[in-house]
Amino acid sequence: MRACKCAVLVVAVGACLPLARADDIPWGLNPAFNDKIFIGLGTFYAAKTSTTAQLNSQTLGVGTSVDFQNALGMPDSTWGPDAQFRWRMSEHWRLEVNYFWIGQTGNKTLDRDIQWGDVVYPVNAQVDSKIGFSDLRTSVGYSFYKTSDKELGIGLGLHVLSWQASLGTPVQGTEGGNVLAPLPVISIYGGFALDEQWSVNARLDEFSLTYQQYHGGITYLAMNLLYQPFRHLGFGLGYTGMFLNFSATSSGLGSFQGKLNQNLQGPSFFVTASF
Repeated sequence: MRACKCAVLVVAVGACLPLARADDIPWGLNPAFNDKIFIGLGTFYAAKTSTTAQLNSQTLGVGTSVDFQNALGMPDSTWGPDAQFRWRMSEHWRLEVNYFWIGQTGNKTLDRDIQWGDVVYPVNAQVDSKIGFSDLRTSVGYSFYKTSDKELGIGLGLHVLSWQASLGTPVQGTEGGNVLAPLPVISIYGGFALDEQWSVNARLDEFSLTYQQYHGGITYLAMNLLYQPFRHLGFGLGYTGMFLNFSATSSGLGSFQGKLNQNLQGPSFFVTASF
C-alpha cells in the first residue's frame, strides 16, 4: 500500500512538471482535461481480497474473529460492476461520483467452533457464507493548479459503505449482520495528458473517525490510464485499492456490533464517454 501512495504522489507532482514549458508543448486538447462530463462504465476485478469480521451478541458476548478466506473457504478474488461520473462545474471545481459492488460466497467444514452473533457453529459443521460489499463515493474537488493538459487538486468527499455478511447451516440456521456506514474523506488528486489521446490520473482518499460507539478508517487509492481514440469514446485501465476498518460497540448503523476489516485490491477495466 505504501508503494501505491508513492505512485499517487508521483502522478500529482508530475502534474506540475514542467510548468515553464507547458505553453511550448505542441499538444492538442485531451478530452479528459477539457470536457465537462466524463462517464466510465466497466468492471472491477478484486484480484486480492481479505475479510476479517467479528459479530458480537448481547447474550453470548464477544464473537469469534473470523477470517472469511481461510476459515470459511471464501475465494481470494471476485468481479463486480464499476461506474464513474465527473462533472466539471467550472475551470477549477469538479463533482465526482463513483460506485462499485462485489459479492462472494464460501463453503467449508469448520476446524473450530465459531460464535457469529447469537449462533455458535460447532467444529466439523459445513458452513455456507456470503458477503456483499458496495461503496458509493461522492466528492467535491478544487483544482488549485489546472491547465489544458495538467491538473492538481484537493477535495472533500464521503464514502457510503454497505456491507452484509451471513453464515448458515441447515441445523443451526442463518445468522447475519450488516453495516451502512458513511465515512468522510479528504482527497488529493492529479493527472496529466501524454498527448491528445492518452492521459494518466490518480487519487488518494484517506480519513479516520471516532464518534461515540463507532470507529472507522479508510484508505482508498485509484490510478487510471485513459485512451480516447475517438472524440467522445475511449477506454480505461486502472488500479483500485481499498483498505477499511470499522468497529461498533453497539448496533445502530445496521444490525452490526463488532469489528470489520475489509481489504480489496485489483485492476479495473472500463469504457469511457466524455463531452
